[in-house]
Amino acid sequence: MKKSEIFVTQPSLPSIEDLFNLLGKTWESKVLTNNGPFHYELENELCKYLEVPYISLVSNATIGLVLALKALDISGEVITTPYSFLASANSLLWNQNKPVFVDIDPYSLNIDPKKIEPAITKKTSAIMPVHVYGHPCNVDAIDAIAKKHNLKVVYDAAHAFGVKCHCGSLLTHGDLSVLSFHATKVFNTFEGGAIIVNDEDTKSRIDHLKNFGLNGETSADIIGINGKMSEFNSALGLLQLKKIDTYIQKRKNIDETYRKYIKDIPGINCHLKPNSIKHNYNYFPVFIENTYPLSRDQLYIKLKKGGVNARRYFYPLITDFSAYQNTEKIFCYDIPIAKNVAEKILCLPIYPDLSFEKIKIIINILRH
Repeated sequence: MKKSEIFVTQPSLPSIEDLFNLLGKTWESKVLTNNGPFHYELENELCKYLEVPYISLVSNATIGLVLALKALDISGEVITTPYSFLASANSLLWNQNKPVFVDIDPYSLNIDPKKIEPAITKKTSAIMPVHVYGHPCNVDAIDAIAKKHNLKVVYDAAHAFGVKCHCGSLLTHGDLSVLSFHATKVFNTFEGGAIIVNDEDTKSRIDHLKNFGLNGETSADIIGINGKMSEFNSALGLLQLKKIDTYIQKRKNIDETYRKYIKDIPGINCHLKPNSIKHNYNYFPVFIENTYPLSRDQLYIKLKKGGVNARRYFYPLITDFSAYQNTEKIFCYDIPIAKNVAEKILCLPIYPDLSFEKIKIIINILRH
């Protein structure tokens, strides 16, 4: 790793002294996991910050999606998007569901509600939309379709920490929403995630499932899994939460700086400006158009040679991975918009400590 390298993202962290001070309590109690005091405190504090009724912390967002599907007894076909990280569809296959992929909206890059209804069959049980880059899906349209056809909705909200839409927290839409606290996210606990729950009974079921399905020491009435978040991760989360608004403001400043300088570069278009009531600026995607002197991949290589690690995110599409070539396990409708976007998308570096000097390096490479 070169000291001058600029990464597409870099985690924001509290001082290690603050973390050691907090972990001192864990060393004294010897409670490292199994829903310890930091775990409960983080759940409560996140409920307040995110303005949601209930939260169940999990070891990572992929496990969170699997648990969400299990908790809602999802079976059969689930309509989802090919324009996402593998975890979205992987969770469906791990749950023995059949992912049905439909195309995306060309502006938001989220699943296109107009494509959902024609894909519904007698075997359809749910919809799994993704709030891509933290931009809200058309939640009203999706909720209306789900209600009309008696379908469950599990939102992959990995990118949507703290995002608010027209009616408050984006995370309260659908039956369940799943957040990622991976190191690459706005809010991180090294590894981790959370399921946003709207009622107490469902939270109890998820908490039961993520603890092996145990009822006390000698009884297990359901087949569960180990999906709990440790005390170490929870303690880090409590410290991160204290500075999250500062982190997001710095990301917003970087977003605005990029837009100011990129608008004059022919052939590069920024993704839509955040139109949610509150955004988190988790990513900064741009489109490399045919009018730009280089192809997207040529620019990607040029940036890398200049010490800048951008990311072609999401490329390839989920449906283009070899693991998804078995057509018996999945079904894919025509997805021309998703294919087009995947070929020209490029996410530029964005993280709170990204300096203006480094942004200038990136802009200069884009210009020349």
